[in-house]
Amino acid sequence: MAEGSGEVVAVPVTGAANGLSNGASGTSAQTNNPLSRKLRKILDTRLDNDKEMLEALKALSTFFVENSLRTRRNLRGDIERRSLAINEEFVSIFKDVKEELESIHEDVQAMSTCCQDMTSRLQAAKEQTQDLIVKTTKLQAERNFKVTFLILKDFFKALGRVKQIHNDVKVLLRTNQQTAGLEIMEQMALLQETSYERLYRWAQNECRSLTQESCDISPVLTQAMEALQDRPVLYKYTLDEFGTARRSTVVRGFIDALTRGGPGGTPRPIEMHSHDPLRYVGDMLAWLHQATASEKEHLEALLKHVTAQGVEENIQEVVGHITEGVCRPLKVRIEQVIVAEPGAFLLYKISNLLKFYHHTISGIVGNSATTLLTTIEEMHLLSKKIFFNSLSLHASKLMDKVELPPPDLGPSSALNQTLMLLREVLASHDSSVVPLDARQADFVQVLSCVLDPLLQMCTVSASNLGTADMATFMVNSLYMMKTTLALFEFTDRRLEMLQFQIEAHLDTLINEQASYVLTRAGLSYIYNTVQQHKPEQGPLANLPNLDSVAVKAAMVST
Repeated sequence: MAEGSGEVVAVPVTGAANGLSNGASGTSAQTNNPLSRKLRKILDTRLDNDKEMLEALKALSTFFVENSLRTRRNLRGDIERRSLAINEEFVSIFKDVKEELESIHEDVQAMSTCCQDMTSRLQAAKEQTQDLIVKTTKLQAERNFKVTFLILKDFFKALGRVKQIHNDVKVLLRTNQQTAGLEIMEQMALLQETSYERLYRWAQNECRSLTQESCDISPVLTQAMEALQDRPVLYKYTLDEFGTARRSTVVRGFIDALTRGGPGGTPRPIEMHSHDPLRYVGDMLAWLHQATASEKEHLEALLKHVTAQGVEENIQEVVGHITEGVCRPLKVRIEQVIVAEPGAFLLYKISNLLKFYHHTISGIVGNSATTLLTTIEEMHLLSKKIFFNSLSLHASKLMDKVELPPPDLGPSSALNQTLMLLREVLASHDSSVVPLDARQADFVQVLSCVLDPLLQMCTVSASNLGTADMATFMVNSLYMMKTTLALFEFTDRRLEMLQFQIEAHLDTLINEQASYVLTRAGLSYIYNTVQQHKPEQGPLANLPNLDSVAVKAAMVST
């Protein structure tokens, strides 16, 4: 700064840089100079990479046009005044926007009030005219039905008359009026074909509309099916159309029963009980049983006036087609339950449940509903297979880790647990409603799968015991098995086998105990000699140690 002038003398940048570089090579005090650090920082800054700095300098260049002492001193105030002006302009613009938004809000509020008023008026008008609309709709439906019924009634009369004329005109063919007879017959045949074609179209449309769960078969449709039986092809096509419409309805109803439940949530969705395998499978099968019976009733009502042969076969075939649609979702869900292996007891109950519904549904629709019955049979076989696999796995675990007999030589804990499982299975089998021969075959297989490994386990477990202890343990274990089986039917053969084994082990135990007592009493020699004595050997008293004195001494010593 020059003396007395008060002006700042600008230092050339290069000179400052040279001075700083010289200072850097000097003492460390010059290196720590704050001014030198700031200058070094400014010199090291690359403005081409600092976008914010470039934007700031560009904005500054719009109003900082003269680089003088006064403008530099007033730069801060100029920037603040410019910022204030921009903010004032921003506030002014947003004030206008706010006023416009308030105006729009008032308009929207007015529109909302108007709409609410209109809605209230419409609701009031709807409530006032609801009864009238319902009555009008009902009367119109009744009128349409009556008109349709009258038209179809006249149609059926005309069709019957044409059919009668067609049959009666055959008499003319036997007379001299053959030409007239042929013309009349040809005309009647043409009228018949046209009538049957129109009747088929009408019946087809009626069948397509039967998509409600509660299917009401009108008398006119029943009469139409009676008339169409004279044209087997049209009759078959109409039945196919009915089956297709009802199939989609049954599938939709089954999915709704699984996921949505009944009207108003009652009954609850079947999927809500998926945590209970037996109830889950039972509810699905019960729904299908009810639906199958209902569809058969609908078909019987539709074909009640049909007199052609094969009506029962037609009903069974159409019911099979209707129920075929639910087979896939049913199979997937039951497979999920079975593969999850809820336990041998539940698997066996599910198997019996599937067998029962297979028998029941086949009794309703015969064996024509092949797809549904095949699906249920496949699930029955799968559950039965996994059930026996579970029993086999349980038996293999028994043999893998054989327990030692308890100190009191009573039944082991593994034996008690397995017999408890067997008791539950046999009890559920007794309460099942499957045919008697099937139950007996299952009984034999279950007993073979459980009892044989149990007997083997008991034998292996007692193999390290003495003869008497082994016999005692086996008698106790076999008796526990026998008392368990004695409560159920179809076990006579197994009971006889167990009784025979018990008697054999009892004989062994008696012999061991008798031998022990005789040995302790010192009578074993006398007993063995008496047992082996033959009459030709002479009196026993003549044998060594069997004279009266020796025998008396032995008896006294005991």
